[in-house]
Amino acid sequence: MVHGRPPFDHPEEPLPGSPPGAPGGCQARHHALRVFRWHRGDPGDPAELVSGFLADNGLPVRNLGRTADKNRTIGDSTICGAALYVSADAGCVMAGAALGAPTPVPSIPDVYAVIYGHSSFSTRLSETGRSWRLGDWQPSWTPADHAAAVDTVRAAIGRGDVYVVNLVGHASATYHGDPLPALHRVAALPGARYGGVLTGDGWALGTASPETLVEVRDGRVVTRPIKGTRPATAAGRAALLGSAKERAEHIMIVDLERNDLARLPGTGPVRVDELFAVREWSGLWQAESVVSAPLDGDVGLADLLRAACPGGSVTGAPKLAALAEIAALEPVGRGVSMGAVGWIGHDHLDLGLTIRTVAADGHRLHAWAGGGITIDSDPGEEVAEAAAKAAPLRTALAAREPGTAVS
Repeated sequence: MVHGRPPFDHPEEPLPGSPPGAPGGCQARHHALRVFRWHRGDPGDPAELVSGFLADNGLPVRNLGRTADKNRTIGDSTICGAALYVSADAGCVMAGAALGAPTPVPSIPDVYAVIYGHSSFSTRLSETGRSWRLGDWQPSWTPADHAAAVDTVRAAIGRGDVYVVNLVGHASATYHGDPLPALHRVAALPGARYGGVLTGDGWALGTASPETLVEVRDGRVVTRPIKGTRPATAAGRAALLGSAKERAEHIMIVDLERNDLARLPGTGPVRVDELFAVREWSGLWQAESVVSAPLDGDVGLADLLRAACPGGSVTGAPKLAALAEIAALEPVGRGVSMGAVGWIGHDHLDLGLTIRTVAADGHRLHAWAGGGITIDSDPGEEVAEAAAKAAPLRTALAAREPGTAVS
């Protein structure tokens, strides 16, 4: 339980800057109008409940191919759109999968949606960086524990229980000062397609996610799975392109994502638009594919969330079997990581996968990192890969320069 209030500026407002996935044309002028919250253990179907909340506020979530009324208002404010966050736990509930260990950040809802209007001005980060102090990171498992879990997954693959499983580790650190500037430094990391910060009552999350979980725009539904990582050097690029293990793992996840989209009612043939394209994220090469399908009929948000969550690139295949392995092996819940966060507008939806995502409660910062395990995985290399993914986040969080303007 979180005791007391953290030193956030405006803890109920998503300030400063824009929430993840928000249109750039909004120019960080978001003003929260209404909020939806659902926690693990609450009654009801979270996919249906959040869909009803968003539909009641004028967004076209019952038929994502339809354009909504952009002039819908609440009070004196015209509705801009909505931020939506879905935790990994909520994704498991939506998918009917096994739930793992409890989240280390229970103050953060498992589903959180905010209806926004526009204020008349953008906001700026406060100059609090000079008083910022971050303590030592405390991992939830040791490198030896992590390596042992890799071996356990490899044994499960050998038995034919699963083909690939994504294992994720957690670490936390105490802090002193306002965490919002630190979270905005995370959001500004290079390659952060969904860079942004979302806040609530006594908590905040910051994401530098480069990965599209699901996007609906111009009559198509798209997912962009990322799988495969190497240092962003010439040698690292060659190693990624030449790795049979990384390519096999990547193709298994692409096939899973194809199946997820094919399960949606109202979609046409699923196609792979791009396969194993190598892109850079904050000092790392990563392999990304693009999978899409046309919307030929009514597709609702609830069905989309059930099909896409939790994302295949952070679960494994088959998805439900992989999630059962994850629930048995990971000692700490995935919290805000490995879920979804993004934007629902009047004419599009764009949700990123919450990799490269950190959370702040009243006392600690929390971060997660991991990778996909196949039969050919080397335990030591998997531990090193997770550390490489976490390193840019920790560097950004530890910096002590004052906040800068957000445009």
